[in-house]
Amino acid sequence: MEKLKSTGSKLLLVGIFAMAMGFMESAVVVYLREIYYPDGFDFPLQNIDGHIGITEIIREAATMIMLLGVAFLAARRAMERFAWFIFAFAIWDIFYYVFLKLILNWPESLLTWDILFLIPLTWVGPVLAPIINSLTMIILALVILYFIDRKNNCKVGVPEWTLLIAGSIVIMINYMEDYTSFMMQRFSFIELFASSNLKKIMELSSQYIPMNFNWWWLAVGELMFFATIYFIIRKNRKS
Repeated sequence: MEKLKSTGSKLLLVGIFAMAMGFMESAVVVYLREIYYPDGFDFPLQNIDGHIGITEIIREAATMIMLLGVAFLAARRAMERFAWFIFAFAIWDIFYYVFLKLILNWPESLLTWDILFLIPLTWVGPVLAPIINSLTMIILALVILYFIDRKNNCKVGVPEWTLLIAGSIVIMINYMEDYTSFMMQRFSFIELFASSNLKKIMELSSQYIPMNFNWWWLAVGELMFFATIYFIIRKNRKS
């Protein structure tokens, strides 16, 4: 019972931390949109300064480091840290959109397109898609933490990790495919990572309008995630 209370307190504290990070993320976007999109965000993208683009990429990397940091502070074992990381990531991502809706009344709907992430390449998709992923991440995190509390361990084997990694790769490719295909009309895949091409890449980005998001591939990735959750539950109940 004490362990359950401890986990409940951590869920609250980590959740509040992730919500605060979500607000900080939305605040930065509010400032950027005031500068580059005073009439409201929409595609095609505005041509932003190269140093602003680089700063945004570094800021996103710093955000991931902060989320990893709170996960390392919340637990000692690798599996538990993984659970806290994906929990914090999911809460951060969901509340980022909650605060944008409260501040800017954006997105107009859950099907509104957005720039989701910039690492390793630009991710784009309807807002609903990352929210679905985030809710799934919360479920996975809670399942892992539940078994760690009840049994002091959560067994996750090679089949579960394989499904989880494969599903993540499918989801990532789906988010990056449309933008990357557009950019590769002028650049090779390797050239997209060359800093010398940054200015030209920014200029070409200002012509990009999202055309395709494959909901079937999102469904495939989500099925892999839920299969992972199912097998984790079955394995740990047996043990």
